[in-house]
Amino acid sequence: MNKELFIDSNVSEVNIALLEDKSLVELHKDQTNNNFSVGDVFLGKVKKIMPGLNAAFVDVGHEKDAFLHYLDLGPQVRSLNKYTKLALQDKAQHLTVDKFKPEKDIEKTGKITQVLTSGQQIITQIAKEPISTKGPRITTEISFPGRFIVLLPFSNKISISQKIKSKDERSRLKRLILSIKPNNYGVIIRTVAENKKVAELDTDLRNLVEKWERVLKKLPHIKAPQKVLSELDRTSVMLRDNLNESFNSVYINDPVLYEEAKSLIGQISPEKKDIVKKYKGKVPIFEYFGIERQLRSSFGKTVTIKSGVYLIIEHTEALHVIDINSGHRVNKENSQEQNALTVNLESAVEVARQLRLRDMGGIIVVDFIDMREAKNRKSLYQKLKEEMAKDRAKHTILPPSKFGLVQITRQRVRPEMMVPVLEQCPVCKGTGKVKSSMILIDDIENNLDYLIQDQNEKKLTLSVHPFVESYLKKGNISSIQMKWYMRYKKWIKIKQVKNFHLLQYQFVNKNGEEIT
Repeated sequence: MNKELFIDSNVSEVNIALLEDKSLVELHKDQTNNNFSVGDVFLGKVKKIMPGLNAAFVDVGHEKDAFLHYLDLGPQVRSLNKYTKLALQDKAQHLTVDKFKPEKDIEKTGKITQVLTSGQQIITQIAKEPISTKGPRITTEISFPGRFIVLLPFSNKISISQKIKSKDERSRLKRLILSIKPNNYGVIIRTVAENKKVAELDTDLRNLVEKWERVLKKLPHIKAPQKVLSELDRTSVMLRDNLNESFNSVYINDPVLYEEAKSLIGQISPEKKDIVKKYKGKVPIFEYFGIERQLRSSFGKTVTIKSGVYLIIEHTEALHVIDINSGHRVNKENSQEQNALTVNLESAVEVARQLRLRDMGGIIVVDFIDMREAKNRKSLYQKLKEEMAKDRAKHTILPPSKFGLVQITRQRVRPEMMVPVLEQCPVCKGTGKVKSSMILIDDIENNLDYLIQDQNEKKLTLSVHPFVESYLKKGNISSIQMKWYMRYKKWIKIKQVKNFHLLQYQFVNKNGEEIT
């Protein structure tokens, strides 16, 4: 699979597009003023304990208090809180994490009142960004993802990605991590660590430990609520998590971001340093590489596939609904059942792509075309699972019901991606009403009279729809254009613009400037 990353940086945000085999599959917008990104670490203050919810609301500086459930505390929260208290009092200078005596893990069925108290200062991490009217969701189970491993302070467990199947490789990785891991640190070994050497793993581990130690060093000098550490920007995260053998180019239009990306790739994968390319063209980068066209065709209520099959996507507060329609895709040589299977399999690919592209989360219900045979429903289910396997977000797919409905739940940690595909009508200005065509010429003449008589414009060009141009020039000597010349003693040039609406017109002065 051929993967390409395109990064469009402007004043307010960075737009990141991921293409797989030239097809747009992910779009990310990294706001430059987003202070509550997933992975950011805060020193927060417990505002209110809610025993009924077994949760607490924590002030992290957002207008809405962050939500912290008991299950998001993490088993080692007592150790974290104790060390945080010592660090805030500047008593942890000579007590490093590896020498700290950890507290007993909390029970899964415990109560939040046994762990937290109102007014307490705690270290938290953003697990889910603020969405709609809700504040951020946070966790005290701190984790720092690296290139090959994920570091978990105050935990001693070592976990290995399920995608690494080889027992020998799993054992090798576990032995390596045990030999280099400091005490009181847990590690999750990522899939990309497979077959990596101890030196690469050790460098990654040391960088993450240093990152956590920087957090602890800041604590004596700050008060809650305060951000302690920012996660990498979205560009760096995309490069860190997606970079593999199938990645062959990264195009960036910003010189500063280009240098940063090149430096980052030089650290994590030196042999791929040359895939980063600076885009210098005058045409916007997304437009030049055809991404803008894909964006316009991939968002909105109706999404059409090349074969003529189309999806209708509706969003509600509770769930998302996707309806599959065959359109004009019907093969007369096949049975209705075979046609339905073909359309459904094709649609499954697009459904999986749409979920990634729009970052849709929560409950998604897909209404596929009904199929009677169980083997066909099973084929559809397997196809959808294969396509969804490319999605890094946690998800669950249920087999098609007897009504042909497939239910999907997908983790959402950021607001859903929306790209406007409809533009305001230049004629009605969004009102849905236009002037009567009967008075169009009167309207043009009134404006013409004002521009020549009152504004004393010397040379005017009138741009109109081709039909209107023909009407104004019809009859040569007896044409409306000739009548204007006789009345104003000035020749009004009439120009046709094919993409104008029938009732749209525009005056341009001698300098080529539009007159509004």
